[in-house]
Amino acid sequence: MILNYIWIALILLAVLMGIVQAVCFGQVDIFSEILNATFENAKTGFELSLGLTGVLSLWMGIMKVGERAGAVNTISRGVAPFFSRIFPEIPKGHPVFGSMMMNIAANMLGLDNAATPMGLKAMGELQELNTDKQKASNAMIMFVVLGASGLTLVPTTIMAYRAQLGAANPADVFLPILIATYVATLVGLVCVCAAQRIRMKDPVVLATLIGLTALVALLVWGATLLSPAALGKVSAAIAAILLLGIICWFVLQAAVQKINVYDAFIDGAKGGFQTAISIIPYLIAILVAVGMFRASGAMGLLEQGLAWCFAQCGINPDMAGAVPTALMKPLSGGGARGLMLEAMTTHGADSLVGRLCCILQGTTDTTFYVLAVYFGSVGIKDTRHAVACCLLADLAGAVAAFVLAGIFFA
Repeated sequence: MILNYIWIALILLAVLMGIVQAVCFGQVDIFSEILNATFENAKTGFELSLGLTGVLSLWMGIMKVGERAGAVNTISRGVAPFFSRIFPEIPKGHPVFGSMMMNIAANMLGLDNAATPMGLKAMGELQELNTDKQKASNAMIMFVVLGASGLTLVPTTIMAYRAQLGAANPADVFLPILIATYVATLVGLVCVCAAQRIRMKDPVVLATLIGLTALVALLVWGATLLSPAALGKVSAAIAAILLLGIICWFVLQAAVQKINVYDAFIDGAKGGFQTAISIIPYLIAILVAVGMFRASGAMGLLEQGLAWCFAQCGINPDMAGAVPTALMKPLSGGGARGLMLEAMTTHGADSLVGRLCCILQGTTDTTFYVLAVYFGSVGIKDTRHAVACCLLADLAGAVAAFVLAGIFFA
């Protein structure tokens, strides 16, 4: 519903801007430019979707190998001691722990199709433990905030889009995304712990958070010591090592368990092909609306105004073009994806604004979608402090994305 209103608003604003320019400045050819933009962006959306097929099939095939090899279960067991502390009201050994950990681990590995059913199953089990069926429990809020903060290890789709749009190194945003998404998740976790008075001084919780934060801080500190050229090479090398490490882990674990790796890969790759085809109409719809908005001159005015504000604050004005993506992300994942692609198409996949939009896209999930689907699935009407904690996590992730883009790519 939100995307529907956004889509209508972009088209109507584009037409209104065209009328203003035609009447006030005599630019009657503006309507031809807006119309041409619809055809060009429809073509671009179709070509991008088809171009995604190869890369998306590759990664979904690899993820399917990891899923069948039990990689998700391995991650779940690894985080079990930490989870038992931040969900204190859930009885130890309750089956919901498995569902929650599978959901979060699937999100971390980019298994979107598997993550949502697991998340809905976890919400159903949490509702069974909930004493007030109309009000979100503490455990529900913690689970939803962790999901909405979007912690991910493998930003598969973003790298695929960057490859399709000709990025010199599609994985160069891997490290900034990893750091920014961790910041968003950490802020969301701390906010919920504060609201629910969860004991963060617990040795396991404290050690986990300190260790992860220290690692992220070390990465940022190391980034500041390198030149932009060297930093790009190091970031790309780390991304390559981690991604190749994940692939080797999945394949070796599958081989040890005598799983048919080839068949698993083919099954996952088929899903990647179907996913790429299924997003064609959605991608065309949002790209056409955004293209009309830009062709009318409205996007240019918005970016110029934001650039002026950024310059007054001492911020690189080139980053202003990513603000629409940051604002759109909590409202609509499809809308934010369209703005990210439009920014890369207009400014270049390796431009500062193009890379920043990619980082923003990979930092958090679509907050209001997650809230609506997860709470709606179990009939929760009073979400308590869930919305505030999710939006604070979104804000922290967006700020981190801008800072990291300045460190890595400015």
